[in-house]
Amino acid sequence: MATLSQGATPLPRLLSGRNSLLDRYFYVTMSLLIAGIVVWGFSHTVDAALFHAAVPRPFLLWVHGAAFSAWVVFYILQSLLVRTRNVRIHRTLGWFGAALGATMVILGVVIALIMGHFDIYTLHQNAAFVESFLAIPFYDMLAFGTFVGLAVLWRRKPELHRRLLFLATCGLLDAAFGRIDYIFNNHIFFIFVDSVIALGVFRDLLVNRTIHPVYRYALPILVVAQTATTYLWVYKPQWWISITHALLA
Repeated sequence: MATLSQGATPLPRLLSGRNSLLDRYFYVTMSLLIAGIVVWGFSHTVDAALFHAAVPRPFLLWVHGAAFSAWVVFYILQSLLVRTRNVRIHRTLGWFGAALGATMVILGVVIALIMGHFDIYTLHQNAAFVESFLAIPFYDMLAFGTFVGLAVLWRRKPELHRRLLFLATCGLLDAAFGRIDYIFNNHIFFIFVDSVIALGVFRDLLVNRTIHPVYRYALPILVVAQTATTYLWVYKPQWWISITHALLA
């Protein structure tokens, strides 16, 4: 018993500090958690809204969904490549990710406009609601594109790079959380998104005993931007409706 006790690694050392389990496997674990959230969220609506929709959706929505799914798979693969020390493959594949990310930003904006027009003029949904909701996908693409762009710029600084890609990927989760009626109807999916991001902050506190500057600078900006975006959606200021009405018309 004494030998076992002396040889055993204390639980706190397994979960905190450099080279702990949390340090080594956090990003791989988070990539799988993100994939699970995406599958769980979209499983509530994808059949009735896409696969077997009463009114067929525009083909570009399928392309958008494929690109979104490809990014989740890409993020898992890149996390695994780093964990298994296949850095050369990781860097080569990273250029595919940069191109995919840029494509997703363009697709995200275009499909938001196409689906907004489709919802109003084909499904006859409430125009003011659809027009104001454009704030959400526009914000998503702005945040995602910014984080991916910075991650590419600082690709040779791993501590910055990995956190920026984590933020970019987490930011897409509002689309998954928004598929849950309670979350969507109460306009709180950003709270759930930020809760996932907070796991990264918690990881840094345990492993590094401090919060990384990426989180210290990015999170306050994100909260302000998310609050402003939700305001545009919920309160529908006339100037915003005028802009989105013109875009969808």
